[in-house]
Amino acid sequence: MLDASASASHGFVFSEPLVLLFASVAGVALSRRLGLGSVLGYLAAGVVIGPVAQLITGAEQIMQVAELGIVMFLFLIGLELKPARLWSMRTDIFGFGMAQVVVTGAILTAAFILVGWRPGPAVIVGFGLAMSSTAFGIQALTERGELVTSYGQKSTAVLLFQDLAIVPLLAVVPLVAPGGTPFGSGGPWEIGKAVAALAVLLLSGRYLLNPFFRILALTRAREVMTAAALLVVLGAAALMEFAGLSMAMGAFLAGLMLADSGFRHELEADIEPFRSILFGLFFIAVGMAINVDNFLYSWPRILLAAAVVMLVKAAVLYGLARFFRSSHNDAVRIALLLPQAGEFAFVLFASASAVRALWPSETAFVASIVTVTMALTPFSVMLGRYFLKEEPDDDLEEDFEGAGSSVLVVGFGRFGQILAQVLLARNVNATILDASAERVRQAGRFGFRIYFGDGARRDVLRAAGAEQAAIICICVDKQDVANRIVDLVMREFPAAKVYVRSWDRGHSLELMGKGVDYELRETYESALAFGAQTLRGIGVSADEADGIVADVRRRDAERLALQLSGDAVTGVAATKPKEVTPEPLSKPLRRGEGAAQAETEREAAE
Repeated sequence: MLDASASASHGFVFSEPLVLLFASVAGVALSRRLGLGSVLGYLAAGVVIGPVAQLITGAEQIMQVAELGIVMFLFLIGLELKPARLWSMRTDIFGFGMAQVVVTGAILTAAFILVGWRPGPAVIVGFGLAMSSTAFGIQALTERGELVTSYGQKSTAVLLFQDLAIVPLLAVVPLVAPGGTPFGSGGPWEIGKAVAALAVLLLSGRYLLNPFFRILALTRAREVMTAAALLVVLGAAALMEFAGLSMAMGAFLAGLMLADSGFRHELEADIEPFRSILFGLFFIAVGMAINVDNFLYSWPRILLAAAVVMLVKAAVLYGLARFFRSSHNDAVRIALLLPQAGEFAFVLFASASAVRALWPSETAFVASIVTVTMALTPFSVMLGRYFLKEEPDDDLEEDFEGAGSSVLVVGFGRFGQILAQVLLARNVNATILDASAERVRQAGRFGFRIYFGDGARRDVLRAAGAEQAAIICICVDKQDVANRIVDLVMREFPAAKVYVRSWDRGHSLELMGKGVDYELRETYESALAFGAQTLRGIGVSADEADGIVADVRRRDAERLALQLSGDAVTGVAATKPKEVTPEPLSKPLRRGEGAAQAETEREAAE
């Protein structure tokens, strides 16, 4: 049995992890609740349990373990960098992204030299502050659903190049250390060792890693694959550290070697939980290392420096975004999304401090700048709305040369695209109209000729050939917009048949009341097909399943007719039907027509 002292010691061993876990959970929950992001929550938790309450000491020891989170993060970045993706984003990544890092880093370096910093530390700090926060940027874009917008793609490209740039920047840090060289003091021997380590890593990734994971996959043991993923990441990092290079560089190269592997997604899923926990621990350690007394003493200088950094970065980002052909609004959004210094600045400054390229007071000062810029970022994003111009979302000209055919399709979203495939398969020369310039451009890349214009405008429909069209298919994805177009078409172009994509059952009744020639709920037929396949999957014969689906379709049409006539009888306007709740199907449906007939009779009686 354990004696009292051993028990006390055992209890103390677990007290610090409990404090770390509680602080991280509480800090992140509160920070996310306030809309400030998880990184600030981790930083605040570290400040509270470290310099403020002094519940835990030894931030340096925690940092040594937590840096593995950065290593794993770079491994995951490498996994995402498939050659095809790099090539498709090459202009934004290696044009816009590289220009941002170089221009911003040079300006900030010059600014620090002008106020009296030594050139070596000024280079580290200038380029470190040029990096923006991937965690902040991607999180904000994802939460707003704007990751796939034009400005979201350009912002991602900038962040991607910054993630790449941290690797050579970490390699440069020893160059500016007092008496340092990039490979230590061993001269050619150290250089040769580094080259050999790189060669071993690249060759292993090319010829060994995929066979290695294929063999392990045969064991069907998930824990073995997880252990193997950690082995690859940490092994590559250790190899690079042994060669005198950055552990992060090793992890990044290992991820790059596996980017085209069939095991990429499994590796990503295995590493991500470790990366998330260690990444959070890293920010807690950074918060614990902040010198609160120094911040309170120097807060005017820190706030001024943080404001200058954000203004410089925002100005550079806006100017370069415009140079790379972004609209004013997109440039403003990019500039005010990425003006902060990022998490990799902490990594760079910690590395510089370890080799004494930065003095402790300098490290504390610039770390405080990074923290303040992160704290101000949510407010800069909110400020962006006041700088946006009320300009059209798209800048394409309405050009209807060559428009006009027997079928006019309004809306080229997911529904309209499938319709277009059916028409093209029969060589029907349809005119397609869409109000999204980006969608028009994308369709043009794939060989589709569609026209840019708002289908809710009479002049646009007339220019697109609505007067000559035998059928006008309205396939827009918003119910109110569809209704406006239906009313316009039936009033101005009565000779054309009107086919409409319906939103739901109530919308179908509304369209039938308007007198459209055909309507279809967007998910109706796909749900019927899905149901038929489900019946086949549980052993129902194909003929019986098709019969059941046909029966459901018939009874649904009867219900719609009864509901529509009921509205007419009771005097309810056909264009504003009552809310309809579909009646449940009786469970003996699989028995066939008898049950269906009973159901129909019950509905008629009601």
